[in-house]
Amino acid sequence: MRRRLRRTTAGALIVAVALLGASPIALDATAAHADPVRDLEYWLNDYGFTQAWTTSKGAGVKVAVIDTGIDGSVAELKGVVVGGTDVSGIGSANGQKPVGDDDSHGTQVASLLAGRGTGEGNGVLGVAPEAQLLSVSVAFGSDSKSKVSTDDQIAEAVRWAVDNGASVINMSLTRNTLDWPQSWDDAFLYAFQHDVIVVAAAGNRAGGTSQVGAPATIPGVVVVAGVDRNKEASFDASSQGIVISVAAPSEELVGVVPGGGYVAWNGTSGATPLVSGLLALVRSAYPDLSAADAINRVIATADPNGHDVPSPIYGNGLINASAALTAIVEPATTSPEEQLTDWIRIHRRAQPPAEETTAPTLTPTTPVPDPAPEVEADEQSFMTTSWTLRYLTVPFAVLAGFGSLAVLLGIGATRHIKRSLRKQ
Repeated sequence: MRRRLRRTTAGALIVAVALLGASPIALDATAAHADPVRDLEYWLNDYGFTQAWTTSKGAGVKVAVIDTGIDGSVAELKGVVVGGTDVSGIGSANGQKPVGDDDSHGTQVASLLAGRGTGEGNGVLGVAPEAQLLSVSVAFGSDSKSKVSTDDQIAEAVRWAVDNGASVINMSLTRNTLDWPQSWDDAFLYAFQHDVIVVAAAGNRAGGTSQVGAPATIPGVVVVAGVDRNKEASFDASSQGIVISVAAPSEELVGVVPGGGYVAWNGTSGATPLVSGLLALVRSAYPDLSAADAINRVIATADPNGHDVPSPIYGNGLINASAALTAIVEPATTSPEEQLTDWIRIHRRAQPPAEETTAPTLTPTTPVPDPAPEVEADEQSFMTTSWTLRYLTVPFAVLAGFGSLAVLLGIGATRHIKRSLRKQ
């Protein structure tokens, strides 16, 4: 059965000074005193990337972007894409012909991850500007013309990325289900066995993903939630779940589109390459570090920012690029390979042959509910609701019961006293 993957952006907005509108437009990157595009990249300073660059900029690390394809001809990405493929059957052999119903998606993701600007402080600068990218184009979305199922595309894409030298794999997408096909067991385990890190988006509530879906539910995957400009949970641009690893900016992001030009966008699709880029910095700075220990550096140095962590909203906290590269961190106590192997051993062992079954369903994670909306006076009802049942009906019934008992006891006591007085 074919399942369509959905992109996890919440939609594009135009990039202007106030970030208003409904369609992308180009910015004038030749302003006299400052580049408005670069000025919009608040995360570079706010999350420690500029400080981290004194240690590493990602040189020598390949990151595979499994997405709609990357236009490597745009100014920010010239020389960045060093290889690629298409697994959809409708793209170009090098993975650089954007495919799918949002053909700008992969290019936007790539620019946030490893964009190199346009020179002289202009254009989008990625968080790992010296990393190299592998473009693996997949076709997903309602208008996909691919005859290859998205499940098969993803499995093939992961294996290709591993075989072609990726140290990190970025997956800004979701299957929108907790479960995944058994073919993904083999593909992701193949990545973990070859010491490759897989980073996936948590998904977006505004896009209909109320809780984290695969591949983010696969044990061993680094799962990225989103926060707004104020570093608070983005309830529109981020799903929730106990599998979340860390959180990163997912609102007011700016990226490059195919052919040049810029868009502002929201979504964990944009938060994910920021974490993939950070892991590229770590792997570049510590080339002998295992995937497990590289992941652990990012998780152990995450900033709780005043929240109780780990949590289904922030994971272990907000990424801190500078600390991830410089802090003293203990070795990891487990590895992605061990986590997925254990899951397969427990959950797949009792299943009938593949041709007789569908993919298993994981125990659903419980998202934190949105605050209940306030009820206007003219909208109130005397009909029973869960709230009235809990806070009004039940307590009132208990009080009424005790009150009735007290009255009966009082009546009984009064009659007893009257009888006693008559006998005297």
